[in-house]
Amino acid sequence: MKKNLDWENIGFAYRPTDSRFVSMYTDGKWDEGAMIADPNVTISESSGVFQYAQTCFEGMKAYLAPDRRILLFRPEKNMERLNNSNERVCIPKIDPDFCIHALEELLKIDRDWIPSAPDTSLYIRPFIFATDPYVGVRVGNQYKFIIILSPVGAYYPEGLNPVKIYVEPTYVRAVRGGLGQAKTGANYAASLKAQQEAKQVHYTQVLWLDGVERKYIEEVGTMNVFFKIGDEIVTPALEGSILPGITRKSVIEILKGWGVKVAERRVSVDELVEAYDKGILGEAFGTGTAAVISPIGMLKINDKELVFND
Repeated sequence: MKKNLDWENIGFAYRPTDSRFVSMYTDGKWDEGAMIADPNVTISESSGVFQYAQTCFEGMKAYLAPDRRILLFRPEKNMERLNNSNERVCIPKIDPDFCIHALEELLKIDRDWIPSAPDTSLYIRPFIFATDPYVGVRVGNQYKFIIILSPVGAYYPEGLNPVKIYVEPTYVRAVRGGLGQAKTGANYAASLKAQQEAKQVHYTQVLWLDGVERKYIEEVGTMNVFFKIGDEIVTPALEGSILPGITRKSVIEILKGWGVKVAERRVSVDELVEAYDKGILGEAFGTGTAAVISPIGMLKINDKELVFND
């Protein structure tokens, strides 16, 4: 491993590794790409990514196995989702096998950056953005695809301890037909105001409600969410306004494999409060690549605090 980092206390920050992979889309096709050392990007001030937010990204992780093999978690699912996001904002699709091969080669070059301390990993951020200069609203003709790496620790300051979540009563993040199911910059920009306000009152993250009726649970800002109601695990259904998480999908598959009852359906705030008051809302947790699986210790719904397992 690299010797100049405090591996036990790296947190979730960006520490650029030695290399990154870059590919360009011009004349209707992606080039073969290259590994480069320069962490800077030079593009026009009027590029589509700046003017109209035409960009998509993914989040993945690499781990070191005890025998020093490099492990990836379902990377083909991330690349499939990247192309789904691309399609939503009119970015040309990119070959998933090409992306995974490029990532594997990049990891071989920068393997010394993969941490092995508990609760650490190498975070992987593939992203695509429009680069050609224009000021009229239109789809771009030129794009860059970049994969960057960074060693990270736990996403939340609490680590794997329970987090406090604030159910957002005022702002709306996404509606069906919008960008909620795509991993785009604009999707996340819409969430920042509420997250900032939640942190000012000492909550770790925001839990979003649906943007129409404002009563159905959707997702936390950085993760999908699950609740144990009675003997059933319930999670909001994918109806076009929340991100189809890879960890979410995996957790559902594992639970079903264990014989646990799982329901993907609408879950209202009122249902959660009623279940809590009856004593049958036993657990809550979030899932995501960055957050991994994070227990929720408290949900604040208006003036009511739902506390789980003390």
